[in-house]
Amino acid sequence: MSEYDVVVIGGGAAGLSAALVLSRAGRKVLVVDSGSPRNAPAAHMHGFLSRDGMPPREFVALGREEVQGYGGEVLDGVVLELVPDGTSGFWVLLSGEGSAGGGPNAAGRRISARRVLVATGLRDELPEIEGLAELWAKDVLHCPYCHGYEVRDRPLGVIGASADSVRYVQLIRQWAKDVVLFVPTGLLSVQQRTELTARAIGIVEGTVRRVVAQDGHLSGVEMTDGRLVPRGALFVPPRFVPNNGPLNGLACETDDGGWLVTDGTGQTSVRGVYVAGNLANPRAQVITAASEGSVAAAAINADLVEEDIREAVRSFNLGY
Repeated sequence: MSEYDVVVIGGGAAGLSAALVLSRAGRKVLVVDSGSPRNAPAAHMHGFLSRDGMPPREFVALGREEVQGYGGEVLDGVVLELVPDGTSGFWVLLSGEGSAGGGPNAAGRRISARRVLVATGLRDELPEIEGLAELWAKDVLHCPYCHGYEVRDRPLGVIGASADSVRYVQLIRQWAKDVVLFVPTGLLSVQQRTELTARAIGIVEGTVRRVVAQDGHLSGVEMTDGRLVPRGALFVPPRFVPNNGPLNGLACETDDGGWLVTDGTGQTSVRGVYVAGNLANPRAQVITAASEGSVAAAAINADLVEEDIREAVRSFNLGY
């Protein structure tokens, strides 16, 4: 059995940022990472001051090195379950599976933690359109703030299936003059059509059959009626699904959308369990997730200090 002050589940920006703060505070910290980051398909990340253009894996490797430099540990593995132990402690049960590299393997260990921070992020569920997944994070994108600059002034398209996509395509228009919205027939209101036309956004109604690639890059969008619309890049709002598997047995409170409810510092409705990054905030970019990890770490350390005080007073009164 291993005992830690804090076990951080997830070794991305949020988890490593938290681990760095906690390690520098003298806490015994373990990061458990499965090695499956959401941004793995991306060649570079953007919008992070001083790290703009850095490959995601290089960013993670640097973060690991910094955490380990302060005595934090990083373990390759997958957390199967969190089991309460007392009023605020937990058993962390590991499968031993993982491919993160750069650390010892979990090998089915059982770990004791005074507090837990879960930063396992989310996964993107894409529309089932032929050829779309193969171009994901290349010429098929979702975040204009992450990738809009790189595809600026290309002929852009947005594949939308809801009324929200109309506002989304208006945002994409910021990066190019030639923008087309692919949308199901009958979805748009008169007002929406007027707004799109006013900003010279093209409207293609119908059903998308497939996205067409040439030499590994997007060349166009084919409709079921045979129309082929040339495009240089596509933005597709995916469905965000939280990777909350480790929390399934704890009955943490969620909102109507299924996202975890926190107190503003990252603590969930279950005392001692904190979350940070995309697991609770689907719109968090890398820099936002890192910030949320830092905030949660400070709250966790303050919580542990309060517990340390209580234990010290109890020992003092008992004459230990």
